[in-house]
Amino acid sequence: MLAQGKRKKAVDVAIIGGGIVGTSVARELSKYQLNLILLEKEAEVGWGTTKANSGIVHAGFHEVPGTLKHKYCFAGNKMFPRLCEELDVSFRQNGILVAARNEEEMSIIQSYYENGKSQGINVQVLSRDEALALEPNLTPALTGALLASDGGSVMPFELAAALMENAVENGAQLMLESPVINAAVCDGFKYIETPTHVIRAAFVINAAGVYSDEIARLFGDDYFTIQPRKGEEYLFDLSYKNIVSRTIFPIPTKVSKGILVIPTSEGNLMIGPTSDDCGSKEDLDTSADGFKRILEGARSLVPCLDPTKIIAQFAGVRATSDRGDFIVEFSPNVPGLLHLAGMESPGLTAAPAIAAQVPGMLEEAGCELIPQVNFNPYRKDVIRFRQLPRKKQALLVEKKPAYGKVICRCETITEGEIVDAIRRGARTLDGIKFRVRAGAGRCQGGFCEPLIADILSRELGIPVTQVTKRGKGSELVHYKSKELLTKGGTSRETV
Repeated sequence: MLAQGKRKKAVDVAIIGGGIVGTSVARELSKYQLNLILLEKEAEVGWGTTKANSGIVHAGFHEVPGTLKHKYCFAGNKMFPRLCEELDVSFRQNGILVAARNEEEMSIIQSYYENGKSQGINVQVLSRDEALALEPNLTPALTGALLASDGGSVMPFELAAALMENAVENGAQLMLESPVINAAVCDGFKYIETPTHVIRAAFVINAAGVYSDEIARLFGDDYFTIQPRKGEEYLFDLSYKNIVSRTIFPIPTKVSKGILVIPTSEGNLMIGPTSDDCGSKEDLDTSADGFKRILEGARSLVPCLDPTKIIAQFAGVRATSDRGDFIVEFSPNVPGLLHLAGMESPGLTAAPAIAAQVPGMLEEAGCELIPQVNFNPYRKDVIRFRQLPRKKQALLVEKKPAYGKVICRCETITEGEIVDAIRRGARTLDGIKFRVRAGAGRCQGGFCEPLIADILSRELGIPVTQVTKRGKGSELVHYKSKELLTKGGTSRETV
C-alpha cells in the first residue's frame, strides 16, 4: 500500500537510477516530446557503481559472440568520440594492450584477435619486441601482446553528470535524494513512492544498478537476481604519469578482466580492480589484502610501479546478474516495466548503445514518441583553466576575475570553475571534486576543502553547516567556534 498525503506527479516515463545507464537513457529520451523524470537516491547522479568505475572504453574483443555484452560493447565504443565531443567530456582514445607472458596466453591472444577481426575491430597481434617498443615499462617477461587502438578512457562521473545536465537542458526532470521505497501497479500504470512523492508513470525504466533486482521485486517482478561484486582501485598522483600510454590488461580470469594498469583520461595512473563477490551492496571498504593483490598483479605487468606515489584508494560494487550477461528487456510479468540490469563490465562502454535502443523498445510497447525539434545535443563548453594557453588565461581573468583565484593548488582549479560546476548542478564537495577535480590532487582536499565549502555555502544560499561531502549525514562542519562560545559549550562538545 502506497502512503497517502504525499505530493503527486504524473509522467510518461520514469527512470530509476542515475548511473551511467540511467543518465544515458535520460539524455536519449530527452530527444522526444515526453514528460520524463529520473529518480536518484543519492545527492548527485553517478554515485553508485559509476563513481568507482575504471573508466575504460572497451574495444569489444573480450566479449563472447551471441551475448548482449558482445552486441552492445562494440557499438557503444564507436559512439564515444562523438558523444564526448558533444558533451565536452574528457576522453582519450589511447588504446588497449593485452599482455601475454607465455605461449598458452598467446593462444588466447590469437582467439581475441580472431574475435575482434570478425567484428571489424581494429586489433593487431604484437611480438615481444613490438610490444616493448610501444610500452618500454612492460615486464621483460613478455611473450607478445594484442593491441586494440580503438580502446579508450573516460571519466565516468563527469560523463554521467554531463549526460544528465544535457537531458535537463532538453526538458527532462531530475529528483535527487529520492530513493524508491515502494511501488505498485494499477490500471496499467506504475506507481513509484519516494520519501516525498508518489509518481505515476506509463513506463518505468529500471536502471538501479546493484538494486535493480530489489526494484523489480517492489513491482512484484522476481525473475532475476543481482550478485554484488566488489572492486578496489588505487590512484597515483598526477605527477606520476607517462609510465604507460595505453591501458594494460593481463589475460582475464573467469570472473573479471584482471588487474589492470590504467592511464585515466585526466592523466593519473590507476591500478585495479579486484573482483570479489560480497554479501553487501554497500560494502565500499578497501583492504590490505586487496591492495596486496592489486599491487602484485599490476607489477607483474609493469614492474617499476612505485606504491609511495598512490594518493587515493576506493572501492565500488558492480551488478552481476544471475545469467552472467546484461538484462535488456521488458518484464514478462509487469507490462511497461523495462529492465536495464546486470551492467557489469563492459557496461560503461555499452551504455550509449543500450540507450539508443530504448526509444525503439518503448515505441514497440505502445509509447508514442514524437521527436523534439529543438533538441540540443551540445552541452555548454566547460572552461578548464589549467589547460588554456597563458594569453587566454589572462584574457579570461580580465573578463571574469574569479578565474584568477586558484582554490585547489594541487590541480590548479579556480573559483570560476567551481562556481560554474555549482551552476551546472553540483551540490556537494564530492560533486565538485568529480566534476572539476578540485580536491582530487595529492592533498585530497586537505587545503582547499574549507574554501570550496564556503563557495558552496555562498552559491547555494545555505549555512556552511549544511554543506556536505556526499549528501545528508556527511556534513563536515557541525558548529562554528563562536557559536559554541555563545552557547557556553566547549570544543569537546562538538559532534
